[in-house]
Amino acid sequence: MNFGRPWMIASLTALLMTSGIASAAVDVDSGGQPTQAAAQGLQEQSNDRFSIHWQATYVEQETSGFNAPYSGPNSLSANSGRETVDTTLFAGARLWSGAEAWINPEIDQGFGLDDTLGVAAFPSGAAYKVGKDQPYLRLPRLFVRQTLDLDDDREDTGGGANAFEARHSANRWVFTVGKFAVTDVFDTNQYAHDPRNDFLNWAVIDAGTFDYAADAWGYTVGAAAEWYQGSWTLREGVFDLSNVPNSPHLDPGFHEFQMDVELERRYELCGMGGRVLLTVFDNRARMGLLDEAVALAQATGTPVDIAAVRSYRSRAGASLGLEQPLSADLGLFARVGKADGNTEIYEFSDIDRTLSGGLSLKGSRWSRPGDTIGLALIDDGISAARERYLNAGGLGILVGDGKLPHPGPEQIVETYYEAALLAQVHLTLDYQWVNNPGYNRDRGPVPIVAVRLHAQF
Repeated sequence: MNFGRPWMIASLTALLMTSGIASAAVDVDSGGQPTQAAAQGLQEQSNDRFSIHWQATYVEQETSGFNAPYSGPNSLSANSGRETVDTTLFAGARLWSGAEAWINPEIDQGFGLDDTLGVAAFPSGAAYKVGKDQPYLRLPRLFVRQTLDLDDDREDTGGGANAFEARHSANRWVFTVGKFAVTDVFDTNQYAHDPRNDFLNWAVIDAGTFDYAADAWGYTVGAAAEWYQGSWTLREGVFDLSNVPNSPHLDPGFHEFQMDVELERRYELCGMGGRVLLTVFDNRARMGLLDEAVALAQATGTPVDIAAVRSYRSRAGASLGLEQPLSADLGLFARVGKADGNTEIYEFSDIDRTLSGGLSLKGSRWSRPGDTIGLALIDDGISAARERYLNAGGLGILVGDGKLPHPGPEQIVETYYEAALLAQVHLTLDYQWVNNPGYNRDRGPVPIVAVRLHAQF
């Protein structure tokens, strides 16, 4: 591991020095006196005017040797390693009753393995589809959230990075507008959704078939509405797609866009609160059909080029997610998804069907309550049309070995142990075993190891 980057050392040092500092929080009015609502204990939310949080994460990931009789432009390499580093500021301000504004400037550096290529269920959610050798500044999030309570009953809605501590009614509307990640709102899961704190694999932290709108870093511009009603929540959203598939640049104005709908049902099982989410997406953009691209290449004797057959069309998919605590320290999660298999994938990864699940266990049973151990299993596949396309030499977003004579499902096991060095500093050891990388039975299996250092306040 290389910890010689001065800005990374500075970030971690500052985090450690300020780890005891919480967001500024005083229930006062404009004159500096306690508000009437605070005095009566009836305020719908605390009156913290501003919130500041910060995180820094370093991930180094390496492959060892594996069977690879041939390789293509998008193949995973043996005996290779890459690192990523990022540090983020989460700054928020209350605007008016129920309204919050958030901005997240971030500094990034590094690359995923093989420039984030070679495995459809890519092994590092800390890696983007673009990278640089030197640190660079970007703005992943800038958004406003408005909550409208529908009755007088109140419940704690939590707080932290990008969320103020508040009390809102169980029945409410929540609107989010601006630049953020679709997965900030949709397909969330407390056990498998955050590559800075839990699993790393793309198809564990999100449904592998969820081709969510995003630039090459995973963020977009759009709006989402959430309607909480009792044990149900209905979410809807519309977001900009990138200007061409897998691009760093968004197409503004919703000329090419995605619509998302999610239905959540919360319940209790043996006294433990769980939830099920049904998530549906529909992309509307210029995309190619795989069988048309192969047919054109065969008729003209030219290489397969999906861009040559693009026209405006739709690609849809759906996934079902489960989050179920089994005890106070043990949780179960699972996702299953399916998407259109003959249309070009636009943003996420080359996965037409997915099944993932696993367990997350806190370390309280061995007197390490701040530690976590996780285990996940993944089984991803592609359609027969996508197999023919890859075998003809076509390239997907992440995979493409130049040919695919013996296709098979991409099967992955991921396990990690996260140790709390301090309350705000965690060290994680992660191991993944990848069978049939890029859906290719001729290559692999691939062992991948990673070390992650994460600090936050």
